[in-house]
Amino acid sequence: VQMYGKCGSVVEAVGVFERIYERNVFSWNMMIQVYIQNGRLEDARLLFDRMAERDVVSWTALIGAYAQSGRGMEAVKLFRQMQVMGVEPNKVTFVSILEACAGLVAVAEGKVIHARI
Repeated sequence: VQMYGKCGSVVEAVGVFERIYERNVFSWNMMIQVYIQNGRLEDARLLFDRMAERDVVSWTALIGAYAQSGRGMEAVKLFRQMQVMGVEPNKVTFVSILEACAGLVAVAEGKVIHARI
């Protein structure tokens, strides 16, 4: 999956992913990364929404992708949802969400999040 994604062969990556008999959070996260790396953020979000189990990597990948693509408000919404679900952010999550806040010039939100670090 990852090899096809790095080569830009998303269709092939999806084919391999769909043939994985027992998918786990790692395989789902890998496929989300393939979509993100290839500029298919909407597909990444659809896949994220289908996940039965998510970890901090799942959340952070999407939050970071939203922040880097100038969709800071969506990153903040997702970060808030992550908190409601009880998933603890890690250092990478904080960097990503602070990047989103900076892009939004959301100083107050950024200060609240920075206080948690």
